[in-house]
Amino acid sequence: MPRPVIETVALPADGLGQTVTWTAWRFGEAGRGPKAYLQAGLHADEIPGMLVLHHLIEKLTAADVTGEIIVVPATNPLGLKQWIGGNLLGRFELGGLGNFNRNYPWLGAKLAERVGKQLGKDAKANIALIRAEMLAILKESKPVAAIDHMRLAIMERSVDADIALDLHCDSEAQMHLYLGPALWPSASDLAAELDSAAVMLAEDSGGGSLDEAWGGPWWYLAKQFPDAAIPPACLSATVELRGEQDVTDELAGKDADAIFRFLARRGLIKGDPGPAPTYQGKAEDLAACDYLKSPVAGVIVYAKKPGDYVIAGETVAEIVRPGEMRVPVVSSTNGLLLVRLRHRFARPGTNIGMVVGDAPLAHRQGYLLTE
Repeated sequence: MPRPVIETVALPADGLGQTVTWTAWRFGEAGRGPKAYLQAGLHADEIPGMLVLHHLIEKLTAADVTGEIIVVPATNPLGLKQWIGGNLLGRFELGGLGNFNRNYPWLGAKLAERVGKQLGKDAKANIALIRAEMLAILKESKPVAAIDHMRLAIMERSVDADIALDLHCDSEAQMHLYLGPALWPSASDLAAELDSAAVMLAEDSGGGSLDEAWGGPWWYLAKQFPDAAIPPACLSATVELRGEQDVTDELAGKDADAIFRFLARRGLIKGDPGPAPTYQGKAEDLAACDYLKSPVAGVIVYAKKPGDYVIAGETVAEIVRPGEMRVPVVSSTNGLLLVRLRHRFARPGTNIGMVVGDAPLAHRQGYLLTE
């Protein structure tokens, strides 16, 4: 089989005497079939996806790729340099530029202005027009900071993809996905292959995350121009690969196999992926997910674990103030405890868990993400 083409991009450094490179593996041929883009480690201290994509690269190297697949196993070389006191801190840019998975460029409004009058009843022609204009808008960008150059490198190689997967993990968690509502239930095959416990659906979660920068323009344009044929042409998803410490060859190999079968079923790899599985988990509005916050500082003692079902008013954890008291943290909704905090000490306001309920919660409006 043809070997992958390895592309290395030099990112301008924010300091003197520094060199930073961003590397992608390309399989198949552009324009030959569907395109998929997969990356891991955008939050550079979230390691499971890096190992998953290592396994996937090995599988793709031996496969007959019938489309184009771009794999970036270590997306964030800037975050990978952020070691403090022996700890890798890769969620935020420590120079003050924020979360590495926030504030991606929103192309919807510019696209509406530029191509709106040209959109018609031919979905294939609309997709080609929109993708070409997306790339044209990106080429007009003038990034300054290294993080902006990295975001542009990502977007230029992924914005025209049919499938774009951003692999993350949570603190301690079951497998789960974030998707746009326009992609459900058509993306249930991805959730089923990964054996996801839950799928959270949001059109605009408020943070400018990468998956919404990929997929959001499509459903935005569909609403702006209802008479035009504009499908949700990018299956964009954030994939949360369980917890931070779930890093084993066994799990990574299993997840790589699942993604490989999904890509084969979607026409990117030659071969029989076998029968399509049926999704068995929950799919809910992200506003139905309750973040449990610690009211005080102290030691976290959990009464529940990820995968447990809890009811409204039930104690999920207690915050122990040594020598003083135990303060309960209760769920405000019935649902699945999907996530809890790996570290066992909290300060006031710390998110210590997430419960996936069955209906949107009144207090969950506006910005729906954690920081």
